[in-house]
Amino acid sequence: MEKRPLLSYHAAMEDFREARRQAALETLVARLRGRSANLLPFETVRQKLRAVEGKNVGLQDIPLDAVVGSVGRYTDFTRSFLPKGNVDPHRWAQVEQKAAGLQGLPPIEVYKVGEAYFVKDGNHRVSVARRNGADSIQAYVTEVQTRVPLAAEDDIADLILKAEYVRFLERVPIDRLRPKAQVMVTEPGKYDLLEEHIRVHRYFLGLEKRRGIPWEEAVVSWYDNVYLPVVRIIRREGLLRHFPGRTETDLYLWLAEHQRELQEKLGWEVSVDETARGLHQRLGHRLRHWWERTTQRVYDLLVPDPMESGPSPGTWRQEKQGATEAIQAENHLFNTLLIPIKGDDDTWEAVTQATQFGQRDGSILRGLHVVPDEHSASLLRPQMLQSAFAQHCNEAGVSGSLSIAVGDVQREICSRARWVDLVVVRLRYPPGPRVWQRWRSGFRTLLRRCPRPLLAVPGQATKMERALLAFDHTPKAREALYVSAYLATKWGIHLTVLSVKAPLVKGKPLDEARTYLEELGISAAYVQDEGDPAKRITHHLQHGNYDLLLIGSYNRNPVREILLGSVLESVLQRARVPVLICR
Repeated sequence: MEKRPLLSYHAAMEDFREARRQAALETLVARLRGRSANLLPFETVRQKLRAVEGKNVGLQDIPLDAVVGSVGRYTDFTRSFLPKGNVDPHRWAQVEQKAAGLQGLPPIEVYKVGEAYFVKDGNHRVSVARRNGADSIQAYVTEVQTRVPLAAEDDIADLILKAEYVRFLERVPIDRLRPKAQVMVTEPGKYDLLEEHIRVHRYFLGLEKRRGIPWEEAVVSWYDNVYLPVVRIIRREGLLRHFPGRTETDLYLWLAEHQRELQEKLGWEVSVDETARGLHQRLGHRLRHWWERTTQRVYDLLVPDPMESGPSPGTWRQEKQGATEAIQAENHLFNTLLIPIKGDDDTWEAVTQATQFGQRDGSILRGLHVVPDEHSASLLRPQMLQSAFAQHCNEAGVSGSLSIAVGDVQREICSRARWVDLVVVRLRYPPGPRVWQRWRSGFRTLLRRCPRPLLAVPGQATKMERALLAFDHTPKAREALYVSAYLATKWGIHLTVLSVKAPLVKGKPLDEARTYLEELGISAAYVQDEGDPAKRITHHLQHGNYDLLLIGSYNRNPVREILLGSVLESVLQRARVPVLICR
């Protein structure tokens, strides 16, 4: 410690009084912040962390900021070792005088727990050194061993959590079984929940292996096969940066709880990956999503449903994996499908069509039956629909289940659509040719609001082996081009690209489509036509032996489409094969 000029007793007493005033201020500020300004008691730390005295490592220079507690005088000084009211001012002043003298003061004695130090002898010397601005002090150090290290910034609340961690490790020795494991939480009581996760995993592991599972085997299996995969998802999505001060284990527990809540709300299973991705999308742009939710409420109040514009083009591909990436990564584009079910004979054609995706893409089918109230949900008919839906899926060899929801049909479909990759609906009543028919069309409103591509099934289900792509290089038509590339590559469908010259169609759409598909190594037929786009698309669809049409969704603003109609609506009025509408 740097020597100062000889200090008078009067000056040392003035220093003490100023240090005591600062101690009072530090205590007040800490209280206002809900923190503690007290030193940590060594014996409490030793007991809670199950510490065992280790070896004496000799004389060292130790950082004063890391001296956070005391063996016997922890009530006499603040966390920064400022003297409180019960400290003898004469003794403190004398220590400061000696510190300023030529000989200085002897080293102190401390216990070291993790990165923190506790004063065994020399509390006044530490206080004076801190008061005089020293960064370090000489100390005889005795190391104390514990399973959970203490940090220099830890306070009583942190100590309580680490004490829980120690007790957790005594029951769940993950630190010994997986030495690099860091399974730490920041809220009291959560370690019991973690232990319960392991017990549940042990139970199901025993059922799977048909034998009793030793506890330590269950711990390792849970860590390797349940915990770590979720942590990898958390790291991949960068979720931790949205939760300062939290740990990966905190997010593991939060995702598990959020996943359970989502499954209860939706009525079907949601993977941890989907849960994390949805959370990342919301948290990645908190201000934007807050603004979007606020404006959406105002928008819903002021704008009638038929006038809504819906999501921006390509939003679904940004939230899910795009067609091009799915082709290159050997992944599936349509993992989960949503099929609204009314229950009459006609709607089962949509289920039959959806099973084509289940058989080819391994898709999971999520049926949805919406009822107006809770009483309707408790009737026998919804339960019969669930059984019938399960039977359809079983006969087709695909995975699926049907959920019952209460509310408005269109809003329930659009709300749940963000958790799937495609919505498959029975097309009974396409938007009519008149203004009032378009205004009242529920299908048009659904198509406007739905955040995912929509497969409309107007007639009998088809095998979807020969597809016609109507392409005019608008943004939503490009989405249809991406999907057609995926189907051609993964399903091996025969693809024909049709471009119809019209006054509003600029550039050379057919060349754009050809370039994109050829770069992916996809063989397709290309047809150039001219005239009324809706009539020419319908003509080729009827005379070309196609069993699937891919087309972009609405491109005009809602007012113009209500007044003037659209190519899409005209095509839907005449279509007899499934129409995959991309947005």
